[in-house]
Amino acid sequence: MNQESGAETTSSVAAAAHSPASRSAVAMTLHWLRDLLVSVVLAIIVILFLYQPVKVEGTSMMPSLVDQERIFINKFIYKFGLGDILRGDMVVFYYPGDPAKSYIKRVIGLPGDSVALEDGVVYVNGKRLEETYVPDQYRDRQSFPLVRLPPDHYYVLGDHRSSSNDSRTWGTVARQYIYGKAVFVYWPLEKMGLLR
Repeated sequence: MNQESGAETTSSVAAAAHSPASRSAVAMTLHWLRDLLVSVVLAIIVILFLYQPVKVEGTSMMPSLVDQERIFINKFIYKFGLGDILRGDMVVFYYPGDPAKSYIKRVIGLPGDSVALEDGVVYVNGKRLEETYVPDQYRDRQSFPLVRLPPDHYYVLGDHRSSSNDSRTWGTVARQYIYGKAVFVYWPLEKMGLLR
């Protein structure tokens, strides 16, 4: 009698191990692991091929960006026509005087625009440009003659006008040199967020 009862217990344990409930738990775990793996692979692809981490060097974009901050740039928004280069964008480009170097500046003038600076105030197409991103203490008081931008050329300035080497000195940037848009600060953590 005890043996039969023991046999019944063993049989019921074996049956439970192969029950639909245990098979569905294993299947759910495998699906979850698969989804996690796909998510990790997609995140790596996005970071490596769509967004590039870069380190800011220098003070020319203060206070928007400071020296040694880490940011992500979107490398494909302009390349594949996913977005136009707009006035106010912070762009990363190969420096026209030495394409081995990369600069980050803010777009002020678009192709066909005329740009002039009078006592540190920027005028685009004859109208004063409102620049809330340039605090008064970062403005210089210099004047620069009017420049008319040829097709596919952009006028770029650093936000820290008295500490920036930009289009006022070396001219416009050809479209072919612009390879990314600064979009996100990820370090230091207290400054993490989208760039404007």
